[in-house]
Amino acid sequence: MQIIISRIDKIGDVVLTLPLAGYLKIVFPECYIIFLGRKYTKPVIDACTNIDEFADWDNLSKMSFSRQIKTFKKYDAQTIIHVFPDAKISKLAYFARIANRIGTNRRIYHWLYVNKPVKLSRKKSDLHEAQLNLMLAKPLVADFKMPDLNEIPLLYGFSKFQNINNKLYFVNQHNKFNVILHPKSKGSAREWGLDRYAELIRLLSPKKFNIIIAGTNQEASQMEQLLRVYSNNIIDVTGKLSLGEYISLIAYADGLVACSTGPLHIAAAAGKYAIGLYAPMKPIFPQRWAPIGKNASFFVLNINCEKCRKSENCECIRNITAQEVASRLEQFYNEKFKDGG
Repeated sequence: MQIIISRIDKIGDVVLTLPLAGYLKIVFPECYIIFLGRKYTKPVIDACTNIDEFADWDNLSKMSFSRQIKTFKKYDAQTIIHVFPDAKISKLAYFARIANRIGTNRRIYHWLYVNKPVKLSRKKSDLHEAQLNLMLAKPLVADFKMPDLNEIPLLYGFSKFQNINNKLYFVNQHNKFNVILHPKSKGSAREWGLDRYAELIRLLSPKKFNIIIAGTNQEASQMEQLLRVYSNNIIDVTGKLSLGEYISLIAYADGLVACSTGPLHIAAAAGKYAIGLYAPMKPIFPQRWAPIGKNASFFVLNINCEKCRKSENCECIRNITAQEVASRLEQFYNEKFKDGG
């Protein structure tokens, strides 16, 4: 059985779709899974043991429609799961005559092109994003049972990491807790604030913690003052790593602190001490987007955050204290070295 999983959006969304592939591999051990995604997310897919092939939508989308159909037919897929709804891909799967075309019933174009609709409203649901993705397996599994959140880490299959190279030697400080701070989000989430990260850096003992600051090249310019003021306390890798290298860095580090971003979900999937910082606002709250992993946790205030809905400066996330996060990291440090390191 050949199955295409289509998700052409961001890194965190892709990571939270990996458990769907893991679930399908359990139910159909002989299935061959093709992940249709954006080129920049390919390193995430490359690290997943449950996905057999990556299909590059950026490349495919540039082809004529007739050539797209021919390419889709070459995959010889019997099923496509439209995790991220897209009208062009839905139409393509229909004309490529893929037998089982699964998607939510919430899109008009799915009424035309999907023949196995799933009743699903992400905005109104109280399920986690990973569980919402898993619901799309229902048309294939007669006795479908939703995995609990504590079962989802077993479904990631996120373990094929690149070997660490000389460029990343600095995470090999085995006598310390190697923690990555990822302050920015490219506008995809409410942010804690650079001043909060500065306070956290001051609270963490350099004898215990090896602090690495990460982000994109554009974010490096936004964090220029932070990186300059604390240059003696941190290792700055902003804008210096490819996504594949960053995934390796996360895999070989001990933990990561971030708001609701792709790197946070990568760290959780890799079994790291991932700490998420969230605003208590639906639908961006942790009930929907919390990091899921063996060692993942998050902070969120137990208040109503509606007054921050139209403001980028969110009081609710900023009121999470640096001392709280530092104390959690101290706890993780003690766990790492409880048996002598």
